[in-house]
Amino acid sequence: MRIRDLKTFVVGNPPPLAGGRYFIFVKLVTDDGIEGVGEVYNATVGPAAVVAMIEDVFSRHVEGSDPFRIERLWRNVYSQGYSQRPDISLMGVLSGLEMACWDILGKALNKPVYELLGGKVHERLRSYTYLYPRPEEGGAYAPSPVYSDPDAAAERALEYMNQGFTALKFDPAGPYSAFDPRQPSLESLELSELFCRRIREAVGTRCDLLFGTHG
Repeated sequence: MRIRDLKTFVVGNPPPLAGGRYFIFVKLVTDDGIEGVGEVYNATVGPAAVVAMIEDVFSRHVEGSDPFRIERLWRNVYSQGYSQRPDISLMGVLSGLEMACWDILGKALNKPVYELLGGKVHERLRSYTYLYPRPEEGGAYAPSPVYSDPDAAAERALEYMNQGFTALKFDPAGPYSAFDPRQPSLESLELSELFCRRIREAVGTRCDLLFGTHG
């Protein structure tokens, strides 16, 4: 079995842009007709540039290769360039192509991919959500009171809890920006404490609170 074809799909994401500006999916097709699908994550450049990167990696490393040799593919792509340490954009491309290879393997072997990766561990998993503005407020990137007003954040937290979430994540020191060194001041620490207190009062013990630090 060899990989013979690549297809890319750029999917627009209408406001409020939940999950990013756009989505890019790849499909790898083998010479015996098995198709594998993956998603390429990249938010730093426009989709046309990402598609060009996908096509370049495919032509140099994927086309004609054995989809079962995922580790070989991964090492070849990862080690490209003088530094042998690729940028995050290339890693997004590689991750999507790798997903597609695993999808091909699962279909070829008639097994769910998790069986090939060590087997199922949990029957169910909890999910959490960030405290985002409501869609009618402009979505994740809007200058909403959710990011600056502890009472507004508590109200939004309660809405998410009523949707069934048992864990909520927020930025306790307020919103971040490209020009903000985030050196905590006494004022910001007091605001952080107020955020935590208001949200905890709203949800009680029914939700865990998670703090976003963005690395």
